[in-house]
Amino acid sequence: MADGTGRPAAPYFADVAGGPAAAHWIAASDGVRLRAVHWPGPSPRGTVLILTGRTEYAEKYGRVAADLAARGLGCATIDWRGQGLSERAHDDALRGHVDSFSEYQLDLDALIAHARALSLPEPYHMLAHSMGGCIGLRALMRGAPFARACFTAPMWGVLMRPTLRVAAWGLSSASRLVGLSHLPSPGRSATLEDAAEAAEANMLTRDAESFAWVRRQVEAHPELGLAAPSLHWVHEALRETRALARLPSPDTPCLTLLGDEEWVVDSARVHDRMRRWPGADFEIVEGGRHELLIEDAATRGARLDRIAAHFG
Repeated sequence: MADGTGRPAAPYFADVAGGPAAAHWIAASDGVRLRAVHWPGPSPRGTVLILTGRTEYAEKYGRVAADLAARGLGCATIDWRGQGLSERAHDDALRGHVDSFSEYQLDLDALIAHARALSLPEPYHMLAHSMGGCIGLRALMRGAPFARACFTAPMWGVLMRPTLRVAAWGLSSASRLVGLSHLPSPGRSATLEDAAEAAEANMLTRDAESFAWVRRQVEAHPELGLAAPSLHWVHEALRETRALARLPSPDTPCLTLLGDEEWVVDSARVHDRMRRWPGADFEIVEGGRHELLIEDAATRGARLDRIAAHFG
């Protein structure tokens, strides 16, 4: 059913998100159905487009959106194809898969067009986490209309031991040749239960309550969940991060936050990029883990103060 916007309304699970939002079904230019969500905020002075990480979904950013609304900024996001409530790209709905990372740019273009169709206040700023940081950097390099950008633990490289990286390139490439690239990446969580246990063991956040809150979201609404990436996704991620590393930095004003206890993305690639981004701000967060914004209210608030100040 369409709401007052004329766009079909989509589900949004406010019961686990920490507050209401407006959700719609939209389509990328290649026809893939996507869920877009926005939190308008009272009299916003701009709109933050949140680019989420792999396995993530809109509800996970309900608290962040509420905090930014209190700082005078509206928010909008999208479930990337293959995750959240957007159209899944693999017969196994739990398998993280995309044919090409360039397809994520189609999703982002659809979100920007949706924000403009809803007349969400400009300027538009980017807040990109993990895989969203990879997508966001490519978007800035191709001239996407963002006034300012903030990255948290951006996936500008996939963290692997050198020997494992060689094996990952070899295995993911060979799997394409023999028609097995749809298989899950070895050593990755194949079920939602495995994924939850792996996340807990690896300590994504220092705040137990925030971690439990995210766990409850997927337990209550398992259709939001995602498990292991396909070998094809791994290959595309390696290709895209390698290609980005060879390009000069865009001229968009940038703030990047990286925890000193990061274990998911390749910190060396982040340091290298920030050395090559003139005028950008780079902050190493003491005691910070991968989920820098999925923390207790005080910690999250201090980091969002920094981000909101950067957005101006």
